[in-house]
Amino acid sequence: MSSSAESYLKVSYDLRPAKQVERRIFIDAFQGLAQAGFQISDYQYTGFGSIYFVDFILFHKFLGITKMLSIERDYKIKKRVYFNRPYKTVDIRMDLAKKVIPTLSSRTKHILWLDYDQIIDEEKLYEVILASGHLSSGSIILVTLDASPPGTERDEMYGISEWKKYYSSVAENYLGGFSDEADFKLTNLCRVNVGIIHNAIKSALVHRAGVKFVPMFNFLYADGRHPMVTCGGMIASSSDEEKLKESDLRNKPYYMADFSKPPFEIRVPKVTRKERLYLDSNMPCQRSWRAEKFNFSAKDIAEYRKIYRYIPAYAEMML
Repeated sequence: MSSSAESYLKVSYDLRPAKQVERRIFIDAFQGLAQAGFQISDYQYTGFGSIYFVDFILFHKFLGITKMLSIERDYKIKKRVYFNRPYKTVDIRMDLAKKVIPTLSSRTKHILWLDYDQIIDEEKLYEVILASGHLSSGSIILVTLDASPPGTERDEMYGISEWKKYYSSVAENYLGGFSDEADFKLTNLCRVNVGIIHNAIKSALVHRAGVKFVPMFNFLYADGRHPMVTCGGMIASSSDEEKLKESDLRNKPYYMADFSKPPFEIRVPKVTRKERLYLDSNMPCQRSWRAEKFNFSAKDIAEYRKIYRYIPAYAEMML
């Protein structure tokens, strides 16, 4: 599996439809938080910009966030990182996330996206715990992980028992109710990852008075062979929690306040431009609506219906 520092060579970050849907959902959610009284434009966004800075561009344009920090650990691409910085207000730290997180200001509210593209390990788990124990109340923490089974690209003989051993060695104290070998079957690994992150965040807040973790997002998607999970929420005071309850965000279909429930799955149906124009002209549709002009399954219609507002449109431009 490629290192996180080299993934930019394999994936064009701005051309991943499911990932772009996820980003646009976050924009929609944060705009809702702004309407509920959270001063999102004053938040600091910290993420892994790599050489593309897609999140940074979108969050600046649509949320008005100007205070931004990109963490990059690969010194080999330092010149490319600085060359591609989209705005002068984007600070760059060439360092490990675990060294940068403790330096984030306690006087500022943050959106921190630990957008990993690998499976969980001790370092990633430590950074999640570190961030949860450090971020100010009202801050939002998001964690993305590759939910592929460990070892499959190194050893084809890996199976459920080995997967259980891996997760136990990496996150034994945060497995919660995942203890039986059957809990680590392939179809359950997404739940295992989300459960570990949830327990890690809660453990970091045990000794912090006046705040709790309020779950908000639990996504599952794939732009390739690897299933990806993103979970996150707010480190909230009692007043933050009240504002959240009064916001319209809780009525959004993607809002996931209970991590024990199935995730919101982002699956972008493959359609032509003409098909998409036809589908969009009938959105939002009733659950019973069917595409009479071409063959499109009821399942695809249901998937399209819930995310059509967030699907990016790509076109070739001759320069």
